[in-house]
Amino acid sequence: MIKLKISLLTAFVILLYVTGAFAQAKKDLNIVFIGNSITYGSGLSDPATEAPPVIAVNYLKQQSNIGKVEFVNQGHSGYTTVDFLPSTNGIFKDVEQAAKAFTDKQALLIFSVKLGTNDSAIEGPRGAPVFPEVYYQNLKTIADSLLKEFPGSIVIFQHPVWYSPNTYNGAKYLAEGLERLQNYLPQIDQLVEDYTATYPKRVFVGDTKAFDYFKKHSLTDFQPEQGHQGTFYLHPNQQGAVALGNFWGEAINKVLKKIGK
Repeated sequence: MIKLKISLLTAFVILLYVTGAFAQAKKDLNIVFIGNSITYGSGLSDPATEAPPVIAVNYLKQQSNIGKVEFVNQGHSGYTTVDFLPSTNGIFKDVEQAAKAFTDKQALLIFSVKLGTNDSAIEGPRGAPVFPEVYYQNLKTIADSLLKEFPGSIVIFQHPVWYSPNTYNGAKYLAEGLERLQNYLPQIDQLVEDYTATYPKRVFVGDTKAFDYFKKHSLTDFQPEQGHQGTFYLHPNQQGAVALGNFWGEAINKVLKKIGK
């Protein structure tokens, strides 16, 4: 009987150890989502609960390798990479303050960046049209500043999302803008590849699926909006926000598994 009690106690202690080790293996995250109206959740009934960053965070919280997740949504309607440049003395300061405001300093700091829609416009948004080589340089400038100011942080570039070629609201996009947007995608991939030498395991390509997904599901996952050239599709509806958020969440978790954090 005594030996049995000792064996049960030993098994219990081992179980506690294994459970504790498993819990410690989970990684806590602080995420700053950088983007435009799509990131913000424009047109949704309640962006605070329905925007893609919220969905992405809910996805991450359900993963066995992830612990607590705190986030800030720095999505701003109409903004381009030019608006987020440190030299602009604008929204970049808010990004810095948001990153510094996280209370858990041991959590991994992630900057999830999804910019390009407004950059691609023919006219309207600040700096548009932003040509592909300039887009590359703007993203690099933003990332360089973040990586230097926040050692240990990582930057994840999510590919921009498709929009209909007749998109023309306050800004003019159309087929020319859409073509330019598609030319941004290899620029992102090249930028991340270039960072492997200067900042290894700190800059990554995130989601690459959403562009084709929304092109295929524009009628079901976008909000129909009236513009100067008829009904256009630019902003995800509630169903689309869920899809996009899950794409981002999956991509972020894939990066975490890749770097083993």
